[in-house]
Amino acid sequence: MKSDTAANKSRAKSKKGFFNSLNSDLAIDLGTANTLIYQRDQGIVLNEPSIVALDPKGKIIAVGQEAQMMHEKTHKNIKTVRPLKGGVIADFDIAEKMMREMIRKVMKKRWFATVKKMLVTVPNGITAVERMAVRDSAENAGAKEVFLIEETVAAAVGMGLDVNEPVGNMVVDIGGGTTEIAIISLSGIVHAQSVRVGGEKMNEEIVNFIRRKHNLLIGERTAEKIKHQIGSAIRGDHDEEMVTKGRNLVSGVPKTLTVTSEDVREAIHESVHACLDAITKSLENTPPELGADILDRGIMLTGGGSLLKDLDRMISEAIDLPVHIADDPLTTVVRGTGMILEDEDKYQHSLF
Repeated sequence: MKSDTAANKSRAKSKKGFFNSLNSDLAIDLGTANTLIYQRDQGIVLNEPSIVALDPKGKIIAVGQEAQMMHEKTHKNIKTVRPLKGGVIADFDIAEKMMREMIRKVMKKRWFATVKKMLVTVPNGITAVERMAVRDSAENAGAKEVFLIEETVAAAVGMGLDVNEPVGNMVVDIGGGTTEIAIISLSGIVHAQSVRVGGEKMNEEIVNFIRRKHNLLIGERTAEKIKHQIGSAIRGDHDEEMVTKGRNLVSGVPKTLTVTSEDVREAIHESVHACLDAITKSLENTPPELGADILDRGIMLTGGGSLLKDLDRMISEAIDLPVHIADDPLTTVVRGTGMILEDEDKYQHSLF
């Protein structure tokens, strides 16, 4: 009898484990520049650009990295689209299709699996309509149950901060479309500010500056490469130069140009100082006791924009506070969202 009971329990457990394998819980950092997916018990399983390539009928040809390779190099029968602008969904239909294709990439080894639960990050300043659009897109992409969480809370968790404690933490997430700033304490956001300035705005400013000053037209991908290689927030000990290529607006033929770090600083000056101004205003609106905590703990920077050379030093010198950059800032938000997915009970007050 005992052996039969043990065998039945074993079969029941095996059956339960099999059906659990048919369901998968995902955490998604749906960003303007990149989309990252974390799968329960698997870790980060996808990190690709938030872009799709479409044919004339609107059918998706490529998604993510493959579509990014086509960007600014397509002919009239193919167009590339970024469905998110400024951190929010600009094209509901394409965003839904993009999410579905990216989820399909993750599930390709288990084509019969379904997404049982999905956590999706959203900006602090998102409106009720924009929030509903994100939720609907996630549900239409195949999720049975959808929860949302603010990017800054997820970033704080991803950086190892205990957001449930009565201690003030200031997180600044400089993403592709927005800069999200939040003062977090007791699982909630005490003060939040969202500025529609990020890495993509800096790229645009570099393109416009080179066109205006040098009569040379470069692409968005080239501008991003310039920013990464020689860009900086303030003058350093060793400024750098880079040779780039574009189209001369006077003669109309391709031309090479040497761009300097000073050129990049001048180009992105407005965006960098917009971020600094937003941080300063957030500190002015912080309760005194939490302000004291921030003085001790410092400001935490994350997001791709935090990798701009000497940005942390510029902010620290301007406001006289310690500034720390997260380890691997490009994945901080999705790692935090994944940690919340793995331990929902601990962070249930942060979900909505």
